[in-house]
Amino acid sequence: MLMPSLFGEYLLDDFFDVPNFSRLNKVESSNQNIMHTDVKEKSNEYEIIMNLPGFKKEDVKAELKDGYLTVNAVTSTSNDTKDEDGKYIRRERYRGSCKRSFYVGEQVTYEDIKAKFEDGVLKMNIPKYEAKPAVEEKHYIAIEG
Repeated sequence: MLMPSLFGEYLLDDFFDVPNFSRLNKVESSNQNIMHTDVKEKSNEYEIIMNLPGFKKEDVKAELKDGYLTVNAVTSTSNDTKDEDGKYIRRERYRGSCKRSFYVGEQVTYEDIKAKFEDGVLKMNIPKYEAKPAVEEKHYIAIEG
């Protein structure tokens, strides 16, 4: 028996929660590109290129704390469709967030990091600092006598 279709989906799928595996695979493959990150090492800096599709510049926050650079992105959308009487035919809401952290070192300050967001891609340049070897101090124990 053929089921009626509404908005390109079977009408009773929402009521009986019938899985559509072809639709599920498309969703999974599109989520694989969220926060896909490339890190390039250059002579005097690191370049981080992070894909953030569907996010706007104001949705993305970068924070530097205790040597860790953390990028946090949050978005939400709402699609409401009403009929002529003002009754909802369909309401869809989406809210998503993702977070990624990198250890950049204690020497890096927030003024050192250059960031640019364009067309859903965040590019950050972080300077390299040489790790200073810890100088081992000799401590002597006082011997009474």
